[in-house]
Amino acid sequence: MSEIEQTVRTRLRGLRKAQSLSLDDLAEHSHLSASTISRIETGKRTISLDVLLPLARALRTDVETLLAEDVDEDVVIRPTPSREDDRTTWMLTKATGATTAMKVRLEPSATAPEQRVHPGRDWFFVLEGRVELSLGERVVVVEAGEAAEFETMTPHSFAATGGPAEVIMIFDRDGNRAHRDDGRD
Repeated sequence: MSEIEQTVRTRLRGLRKAQSLSLDDLAEHSHLSASTISRIETGKRTISLDVLLPLARALRTDVETLLAEDVDEDVVIRPTPSREDDRTTWMLTKATGATTAMKVRLEPSATAPEQRVHPGRDWFFVLEGRVELSLGERVVVVEAGEAAEFETMTPHSFAATGGPAEVIMIFDRDGNRAHRDDGRD
């Protein structure tokens, strides 16, 4: 096995573990089987583009980062947009960190998002537009230039109101996992 192959395998496993994803979780996000991912991580399966691309997307990184010779020297994060339904997301932190920061562009939706709960705390800052934050029965409008911070065991959701909105979000590992799992709160 070449040195670059071993590096890629180590990075894939490290990213999966850092994001608290089981093999089954990553399989669901990448649309690959858990056994395929396990064989890739252990060197029992060849790494090819047909598996590397979906794994990179599911781990919210890019193939270039997985293949780079020495990513520790590069301290600049070059976010790439990821589109899901009515939101576009740019990851602003490396996937291996204890906290996650992202920029999110929300488009108004005709239907209110379902409220969710998960361990941890969420924080977001509205860069532009208005965001309607639902915390149980309470609804709070957060304007551009304002921030919101709340316990995530309170049922919550948020959506753009009156037009598109852009926010910067920061959450801990529990929040990262919850937001990855449903992509809606």
